[in-house]
Amino acid sequence: MKKGIYVLPNLVTVCSTFCGFYAIISSFKGNYIYAAWAIMIASIFDGLDGKIARLTHSTSKFGVELDSLSDVISFGVAPGVLIYTWALQPFGRIGWVGAFLFVVCGALRLARYNVQAETSEAKYFTGLPIPAAAVTIGAFVLFYEELWKDREVRTYLVVVLTYLLAFLMVSTVRYHSIKEFEDSKRSPFLVLVGAVLVLIVILMHPTVMLFVACITYVTWGMVEGVVMYKKRSAAHVVVKEQKQQP
Repeated sequence: MKKGIYVLPNLVTVCSTFCGFYAIISSFKGNYIYAAWAIMIASIFDGLDGKIARLTHSTSKFGVELDSLSDVISFGVAPGVLIYTWALQPFGRIGWVGAFLFVVCGALRLARYNVQAETSEAKYFTGLPIPAAAVTIGAFVLFYEELWKDREVRTYLVVVLTYLLAFLMVSTVRYHSIKEFEDSKRSPFLVLVGAVLVLIVILMHPTVMLFVACITYVTWGMVEGVVMYKKRSAAHVVVKEQKQQP
């Protein structure tokens, strides 16, 4: 029975890996929309495997390692190949270096997360999570194909976005975790209502609202980081002035 339970979360992880592999194959074939949706579906499986493991009490070190390897494929290599074949290839060295940086920064982000998992707080992430970066790439492809399908996609906006996401993954910018809302005991009903409203808005126009949600999450972390930095700097100045007073 134990062995049967342990198979379930790992099977979900393998489904995430399959979606990542399918996204890579679809990118090579020029089916960019399929590749983007495959990355989206992979993120759903990635969120389910950990929850299933905890609910069935089947967490294991093997599952953690498999999940990390799966994330490198589904949220590192797959979006890197997608964004390169879709838009970065005409930029030459700048393009393939950007795609490579996305992959390697994602791997570094996962390695740092695994090392700090037992010591860091669960309510926030240090650096942009690699699934969020991958979903942002996929959402951008869907958003662009929906609104500007007949226009040239060789825009420097894609280059800037790729390099920015790579930098944010290895940065120390803090991003809120969904666990912060799950553990919230203040107003769980309001949190549920808010989640339902967000889901309804996304379902109204998925290709547009998914990208808006992703960009909002990415930008919110940067803005909050700047605000926190200014507060720490102001506090440091006050403390310094107090020490200098006789």
